[in-house]
Amino acid sequence: MATHLLRNGATGWLLRNCLSRPQASMRRCLHLTPSLDKKVSFNLSDIGEGIREVTVKEWFVKVGDTVEQFDNLCEVQSDKASVTITSRYDGKITKIYHSIDEIALVGKPLLDFDVVEEDGDDEAEDSTSSSGSSASEAEHVKPTESESGGRVIIPATPAVRRLAKENQLDLAKVPATGRNGRVLKGDILEYLGQVPPGTNVPHPTLAHAKKPAAPAATAPAAAAAPVAAAADRVEVLKGVRKAMLKSMTESLKIPHFAYSDEIDMTQLMQFRDQLQAVAKENGVPKMTFMPFCIKAASVALSKYPIVNSSLDLANESLVYRGAHNISVAIDTPQGLVVPNIKNCQQKNIIEIARDLNALVERGRTGSLTPTDFADGTFSLSNIGVIGGTYTHPCIMAPQVAIGAMGRTKAVPRFNDKDEVVKAYVMSVSWSADHRVIDGVTMASFSNVWKQYLEQPALFLLQ
Repeated sequence: MATHLLRNGATGWLLRNCLSRPQASMRRCLHLTPSLDKKVSFNLSDIGEGIREVTVKEWFVKVGDTVEQFDNLCEVQSDKASVTITSRYDGKITKIYHSIDEIALVGKPLLDFDVVEEDGDDEAEDSTSSSGSSASEAEHVKPTESESGGRVIIPATPAVRRLAKENQLDLAKVPATGRNGRVLKGDILEYLGQVPPGTNVPHPTLAHAKKPAAPAATAPAAAAAPVAAAADRVEVLKGVRKAMLKSMTESLKIPHFAYSDEIDMTQLMQFRDQLQAVAKENGVPKMTFMPFCIKAASVALSKYPIVNSSLDLANESLVYRGAHNISVAIDTPQGLVVPNIKNCQQKNIIEIARDLNALVERGRTGSLTPTDFADGTFSLSNIGVIGGTYTHPCIMAPQVAIGAMGRTKAVPRFNDKDEVVKAYVMSVSWSADHRVIDGVTMASFSNVWKQYLEQPALFLLQ
C-alpha cells in the first residue's frame, strides 16, 4: 500500500494522515509489502466434539492447483462424522502434508499455500485510473472516520469491498481475520450470520499485531488474559488396551458370582523363609507367595474339576480341561497381560516359581509369545502387590472362574487359648460363572485352597 501511494504521488496524503498519527495507529495504516510472508501453512482447525485427530479420506486438490476462499480442499473422517475442509486463502498449493488414510492432528498443518499478493491486485486495479484521482482512492483504499476524527484504512480487496457495499456494511465494524488485519470474504459472511461463528481462524500475523507494546501499569487485575483451558487428547486403543476392550466386553456377558474369604498366612511366611536358600540354589532368587497360591489352586482344581472347565454355548455343554494351565496377571510397560503357566498339576513349587519368573521377565522385555497366552484354564491375580483387600475380578472367557489375592497385613487374632496374637492375614476374592458353578462348589474349592496355604506342610504330599 505504501509503495503504491508513493509511486502515485500521494506523499502529501501520507504525511497528513499517517505521520501525524500516534505510532500505534501508524503501524496499522502503513506497512511495506516485502514484509508480508507469502507462504502460509494451513492448519487443521478444531472441528468440535473433542475430536483431536482425523483420517484424510479424499483430496479435492493437488500440489500446483490454484484455489480461492471456500473452495473444497479435502474430506476428513473422525470417529463420529465426515467433514469437508475448505480454504480460507486465495493462492496456489505448494505442499500437501498427508496422503489418503493418514492421520491428521488438529492444530497441525494440512498443506502450504503460496498466497496471492492481494496488495499487488489492488495496485494493478489502481493503476487503471489516473494517478491523482481521489475517486480511485476512495474506492480501493476506503478510508473511514475514526473516533478521533482521522481516517483509518481498512485493508480489503475490491471484491470484499463490493460485497460489503452490497450489504451496506461498514468495514470498520467487521472483525478482521486476514493477514495483517485484512478483512476477508469469510469475515463478512460470518458477520452477516451466513456461516457459523468461529469459522474464520485469525491469521498468525494478526495475533502479533494485536499484542500491546507494553502492559499498562494501571490495568486492573481482572483485565489479565484468561488462562487457556487444558486441551483434551484422543488416543486410539491399540495393543494391550485394545485386547482388553474385547476381552472385558465378552466378560460382561457372563453372570458373575462372587465369594470372599480370609487366609491366615502366618505359617506360610515361616515355611517360605525356610525355603529361600533352597530356592536360590534351584534358580529362584526370591521366593514369593504366588507359587504357593498357584500350586494350592492346582490341588483344589483336581478336587473340583468343574472350576477348570469351559462352557461351550453353541452345544450347551461343558469341556473339562485336563491340564491346569493357570493364567497369572502381570503388570508390564505395555499394560496388564495374563499369560499362563502350563501343566501346573505336574510341577512342584520350585518349578512353578521358575516358570513364573520367566513369564515376568519376558513380559517386562515385551517378548511374550502367543503360546504364553494360549489355552489358559483358570486365572489368579495378585492385586495385593499394589494395595487393597477385596475386589471383584472379571472372568476371562471361556474360563469359568478367577481369584484375586489382596494385601497381606498384620492384624490381631485370638489363638486356641483365647490369647491375642499377631497374625498375617490375606484376603481373597473369587468370581465364578454362575451358569456353571454354584455357591457351594466355589466355597468348597476356596476351602481346599485355604487349607493348603494355612497348613503349608500339606504341600509335601504333592
